[in-house]
Amino acid sequence: MGYFDNPWYEEAAFADGGVIRNGREILFQGFNWESHKSDWWVNLEKKVSDLAESGFTSVWLPPATHSVSPEGYLPQNLYSLDSSYGSELQLKVLLQKLSQHKIRAMADIVINHRVGTTQGHGGAYNRFDGIPMSWDEHAITSCSGGLGNQSTGCNFPGVPNIDHTQPFVRKDIINWLIWLRESLKFQDFRFDFAKGYEENFVKEYVKQSKPIFSVGEYWDSCSYSSASQLDYNQDSHRQRIINWIDKTGGLCAAFDFTTKGILQEAMKGELWRLRDPQGKPPGVVGWWPSRAVTFIENHDSGSTQGHWPFPSDHIMEGYAYILTHPGIPTVFYDHFYDWGKSIHDQIVKLMDVRRHQDIHSRSTIRILESHSNLYAAIIGERVCIKIGDRSWCPTDGEWKLATSGTRYAVWCR
Repeated sequence: MGYFDNPWYEEAAFADGGVIRNGREILFQGFNWESHKSDWWVNLEKKVSDLAESGFTSVWLPPATHSVSPEGYLPQNLYSLDSSYGSELQLKVLLQKLSQHKIRAMADIVINHRVGTTQGHGGAYNRFDGIPMSWDEHAITSCSGGLGNQSTGCNFPGVPNIDHTQPFVRKDIINWLIWLRESLKFQDFRFDFAKGYEENFVKEYVKQSKPIFSVGEYWDSCSYSSASQLDYNQDSHRQRIINWIDKTGGLCAAFDFTTKGILQEAMKGELWRLRDPQGKPPGVVGWWPSRAVTFIENHDSGSTQGHWPFPSDHIMEGYAYILTHPGIPTVFYDHFYDWGKSIHDQIVKLMDVRRHQDIHSRSTIRILESHSNLYAAIIGERVCIKIGDRSWCPTDGEWKLATSGTRYAVWCR
């Protein structure tokens, strides 16, 4: 992919922050769709020691500011820290404990849309009177009921969409992001619904607020030949994600939805999908691994929403794949804490292999086998993995079994 794999380009992109240099990140999504129903900040605070011991470097928290929906994704007062997840004090205790354990806190940045406090133009709630960032209708796109310009991305239906072309809007957002960084000590950002506004705005926000790490949610549909048949070739899908990353100047990584879509289909006896025609991994991780944040589930695809769920009886094969491969892997809260001690401990063992064998986002990979019931690869010349029902092991006697489970095994040397 040309300069995407060029070390000089990597260093140039790092100059303004936004993506970790060494690529040895393991992210943790610290919530699900139902987390708002309990004292969530208190719950997470009790788990920080275990998260640190397990080796996570960053914990993605749900939206921490005031929202008209309990999940946090319909923001209103962005400077109010009392939410359905807990109080401002409870949040600050959690953030302090994460810092003490050298885990970065990732803020969920929901800036595609915002619900107003009062009705304005057209009877929509597109005025923000009486709260900080007290915008009027000109801060809202004309295609979502405001008096601003047309949207620069996809419209999020049913709510006022923010017009990022307005200089006063961008100034207020940058000041808010800096407040999150400097006053609350959030170090990482996750940009929600990144399709909703142009990538150059993300680039500006990252350059001005300087998070240590940032990742965008650019989620669109994979290519299907029918309602249930995923196409083998997903190059156009991953290229769209690559284009989004590139237009942020490489300062923001992106969730690798291509890999998720292919991996969960591969689990259905179609492991041949895990090698593209060039012999590389078929997702974003195969083209720009240092910017590919891999995952198998999140609060939208899984949890109680279940919009695009990973096969529940193949969870560990999925983690065996992303935790041994290039890219930046993410572990979902439900799997780590709600699916029993065995799953928790298997994930930790895979994380141990990744850390101790120094597998990172740009590690090399050689795919050895890719058949319906067998996938095998060597990563970084230090880790070998096998997934599938078919019996297989590396023939070189230097390899020693490090960990294994149902339909997967990992060796080190």
